[in-house]
Amino acid sequence: QVQLVESGGGLVQAGGSLRLSCAASGSIFSTSVMKWYRQVPGKQRERVAQITSRGTTYYLDSLKDRFTISRDNAKSTVYLQMNSLKPEDTGVYYCNLERPTGSTYWGQGTQVTVSS
Repeated sequence: QVQLVESGGGLVQAGGSLRLSCAASGSIFSTSVMKWYRQVPGKQRERVAQITSRGTTYYLDSLKDRFTISRDNAKSTVYLQMNSLKPEDTGVYYCNLERPTGSTYWGQGTQVTVSS
């Protein structure tokens, strides 16, 4: 069983930065696609960014200038650097791991609150 533990969320003023981390258990991290999703109040969960095992990245178009995803395979950890945060970035951010088999796992989520 894969466990994902997110950290790094919190309260920040608009214009500030946060770095989210997601640590994965098990030995499958390096071959997996890692994704960050967010659940904004009143909206469906959306994929914010992802990074493949080879380091290819994807970003939600509206966020690509402010968010950066990265991974450290040695630490089995994926990061989401969020800069120039806006109140509309407020929500719960979830880490997702997708194995080559297609199986997916979710973290418990971390709350990000951006005050105006």
